[in-house]
Amino acid sequence: MGAEHTERDEWFMRRAIDLARRCPPSATAFSVGAVIVAEGVEIASGYSRETDEKVHAEESALDKLAVDDNRMFTATLYSTLEPCSQRGTPTRLPCTDRIVRAGIPRVVIAWREPATFVTDCVGVEKLRQHGVEVVELRELAAAAMSMNRHLDLS
Repeated sequence: MGAEHTERDEWFMRRAIDLARRCPPSATAFSVGAVIVAEGVEIASGYSRETDEKVHAEESALDKLAVDDNRMFTATLYSTLEPCSQRGTPTRLPCTDRIVRAGIPRVVIAWREPATFVTDCVGVEKLRQHGVEVVELRELAAAAMSMNRHLDLS
């Protein structure tokens, strides 16, 4: 299941879930919200398709911070869905690679990516291989999936 979580983790995940509800609906992609927190304060947020039809939530949040922002070395990234380990658009880095490159040491997710669009997402495993602590808030999975019920979630 991963490491322990706190009430603060649940609060920021609920914030990410609220962001996921802002996503323009899509038949070909999940609606996801992401929040980056450093020292207990939200420093960036994003959601799927916020700036263009291909942008992922984690990508959108990370794009709002400078590449050399030192706060990322102590930050936690909250994502309603497991960060992607591969992209359909070859010019865009997978979110797991972006998180590792940013130096974010901790990621909290609500649910793992089902085989709807990617047959073998290994985002959690990839992050852990790079020393990132991953916490799963499975008790919030249903809320994080709620805006994606029109898709096959099996």
